[in-house]
Amino acid sequence: MTRCRPCPAAPGPLEGYAARFDDLFSSLAQRRGFREYLAGLLAPRDRNKTLTALAGAEPVTGAQHPAVQRLQFFLSESRWDPEQVNARRLELLLADPATAPHGGGVLVIDDSGDRKDGTKTAHAGHQWLGRYGKTGNGVVTVTTLWADERLCYPLSAMPYTPARHFPRGKNDPAFRTKLQTGAELAIAAKAAGFVFRAVAADSAYGDQDGFRGELRKAGLPFVMALRPRRGTWAYGADAHTPVDAARALAWDGPGDPGDWRPVTRAFRDGHAGTWYAADATLGWWGPDGTTRLVVATADPGTLPEKATWYLATNLPRAGGPREAASPHPPADLAEITRIYSIRHWTGQSYKQVKDELGWADFQVRSGTAIRRHQTLVNCAFCFCWDAWFHEHPTLHETAEPRTAPGRGERGAARRLNAAGAVLATGPARDTRLAFPLDRAATLVAGMVRQAAAPAAASPDELGCGRLRPAPLPPELTNYR
Repeated sequence: MTRCRPCPAAPGPLEGYAARFDDLFSSLAQRRGFREYLAGLLAPRDRNKTLTALAGAEPVTGAQHPAVQRLQFFLSESRWDPEQVNARRLELLLADPATAPHGGGVLVIDDSGDRKDGTKTAHAGHQWLGRYGKTGNGVVTVTTLWADERLCYPLSAMPYTPARHFPRGKNDPAFRTKLQTGAELAIAAKAAGFVFRAVAADSAYGDQDGFRGELRKAGLPFVMALRPRRGTWAYGADAHTPVDAARALAWDGPGDPGDWRPVTRAFRDGHAGTWYAADATLGWWGPDGTTRLVVATADPGTLPEKATWYLATNLPRAGGPREAASPHPPADLAEITRIYSIRHWTGQSYKQVKDELGWADFQVRSGTAIRRHQTLVNCAFCFCWDAWFHEHPTLHETAEPRTAPGRGERGAARRLNAAGAVLATGPARDTRLAFPLDRAATLVAGMVRQAAAPAAASPDELGCGRLRPAPLPPELTNYR
């Protein structure tokens, strides 16, 4: 058997994390590319993390530099399987007591749209881009992530391919809607061993009867948002929308809440507030129906648009007639509110960390290269948690220098003068990743500080020995 050639070490604790993937890469160049790509993604963000930025080269004139071309080949042409790399990442998360999933967590399904020009890029098309709140040309990726009150990490990502990319459009057997992709990813997460209290998603998924039916058929519990004006058939005097159902509930103020029950809502800045929640009736949905409609709001009297949730769930009511026959444990109103609070947290911190790591900065066209880039970003994301839970070493003395951009396996690195101008000036010339553990800890601290709640619903639901990160004051995003 051929012995693997030693690979230049990644900086600091990144080497220990990257070494766990070495057997998935068949050559020294692949193992080195994996380390260099992760190191570039984790570096401070002074410009978009395109291939030239990851290699420390000038944005335009440095595109042909050997270091950039090496990363380009690693991403687009080299033979390695991103699915195997992602599976190994999930195995590491499952095996680590600090990140192992538990029954109190939530599986969040979401999609992110990123602008991309032109029509030659795989998966690109004129479609709804949620983060911008409008339709535009771009790539939309359906993702799943596991989260509890203090921890959140991605599981899988699958770019949505618009119908125009298929010979028969939407009638092509290979075409998958975002809803179908989301259901398949949720089912795959369960099969991979990730346990959770429920699947959570926003109204883009919750409004779809077929999507909820797919999850119910797969035996998955869910808590999903509905649009306030989502209509359903009903007799004239009955409620026709979730808002109508909520207004039909009795409420005479905090002293006489009627049908409403106070619940504690914990916010991402650490404070907690009193909300009110109630089971409502809408058509065949009711407290003891196959699907419950739960309304949670800051003010039952006015039902403010930005502080009211209309939630559909198949978790049975505690003490109700469906409790005994349901495959899922019952959930009270506070538990339903807690589950959806976690989904809100991930929307206000997880996406910002992905952006910091360069999720949408890829400049490649092929579907394989896009999937590889997203897989590598997710690896960098999980390294942040690995570093957070790692015993903190002294970085300044122990960080190993990274191979400099353009350095071959033999001989010294060659720098070009101003006429060649392929290497970036300033900090980009440094051959080290600037304190990678500190950088990873800062990114994680941003999520911890904006967590949904200070603790899980029940200590019994948490894994034994789970470490609790202490909140640090990061300067990560504008969300406060």
